[in-house]
Amino acid sequence: MIQYSSDEFDEKNIFSHDSWRVFRIISEFVEGFETMTNLGPSVSIFGSARVPPDSLYYNLGAEVAKAVAAKGFAIITGGGPGIMEAANKGAQEAKGQSCGIAIDLPFESDSNPYIDPKYRLNFRYFFIRKVMFIRYAQGYVFLPGGFGTLDELFEALTLIQTKKIKPFPIYLMGKDYWLEMLKWVEGTMLSHGCISADDLNLFQITDDPEEVANGIERHYQRDRAVRNF
Repeated sequence: MIQYSSDEFDEKNIFSHDSWRVFRIISEFVEGFETMTNLGPSVSIFGSARVPPDSLYYNLGAEVAKAVAAKGFAIITGGGPGIMEAANKGAQEAKGQSCGIAIDLPFESDSNPYIDPKYRLNFRYFFIRKVMFIRYAQGYVFLPGGFGTLDELFEALTLIQTKKIKPFPIYLMGKDYWLEMLKWVEGTMLSHGCISADDLNLFQITDDPEEVANGIERHYQRDRAVRNF
């Protein structure tokens, strides 16, 4: 067992050792579970923090969040600015619950102002945050974003593809943004046999907020009927 002198026994050193870091990880899981269990049926919306409020995609994020929240779903975002802010704003405009699960980053110091205070969380670890997005969502909506958005998208697709989680709706919004990626998925990944043709059915592309809201609601009602059968 590692022995620490009194001078070394500070938070920086204690959490540098993996066995102690486990306790911080557990505490973040517990806080997240206890907070989000009461959120109810939810939809996670992803997109870039760099999109300005006058962007077409910012407005699309607000509109789809508003349409989804009007169906009774809470909205979960990463809590930051840009499209995340737009989605939380749309949720509040529809009188729905608005949750933000932020991550400690040097270039995003504050959560956006449209998150309900009781559903404002901040995480140190990305992997814990990802669990919260997946565990409490009945659907995923992706608007234009960078590496983080793509990371969440492909992780969700992988979990469904490998049957680690039950399938749920995944929508990509902003057709022009996603078109080249879709061409690459079909023309390269599929043509090389790295995915199957059925995997292309794991997500849908649309710019219609009502189509997204209605699709998620239909899936949720079907899934609930099966569980209650």
